[in-house]
Amino acid sequence: MATANDRERRAREDRPDAPGTPTDLPAFAVRLRRMNGEINRLVHGFAGDHGLHATDVQALAAILDADEPMTPGRLREHLGLTSGAVTACVDRLERAGHIRRVRESADRRVVHLYYAADARSAARTYFRPLAEATEAARARFTEDELAVVMRFLTAMGEELSQITPHGR
Repeated sequence: MATANDRERRAREDRPDAPGTPTDLPAFAVRLRRMNGEINRLVHGFAGDHGLHATDVQALAAILDADEPMTPGRLREHLGLTSGAVTACVDRLERAGHIRRVRESADRRVVHLYYAADARSAARTYFRPLAEATEAARARFTEDELAVVMRFLTAMGEELSQITPHGR
């Protein structure tokens, strides 16, 4: 039999905008799932429009966001894929003109992956509405509030990066 607390918790999960609950864990979870779902919807649309898999778009984002040139090995670790799956992904992205492989080292086995300029332009065009929505949302907050949001997003990324999916 559900207690009053259980019913109240479920009601908050169903209605995260209920007064007095904007910062509890269920409200955060709902909003993060919703935002993730909307971003995934856009990613899947981009993938479909460009003949890619959603994982390919994740790979493109990893290559774009990397602090140093991405290698297939680091991409494999980042995406949690097998070597063969990463090779197939990189092959698809290269064939589609989204990335280029460059051997920049004296060690010819070292391959760096770079986002192709034309593909970057296409991605910017496709994701412009996301950038505009982000700017519209940012405009609703003060610089101090945005600093807190950035701290939260950074902390979430750090925490999530420490989670190892079961079976890996």
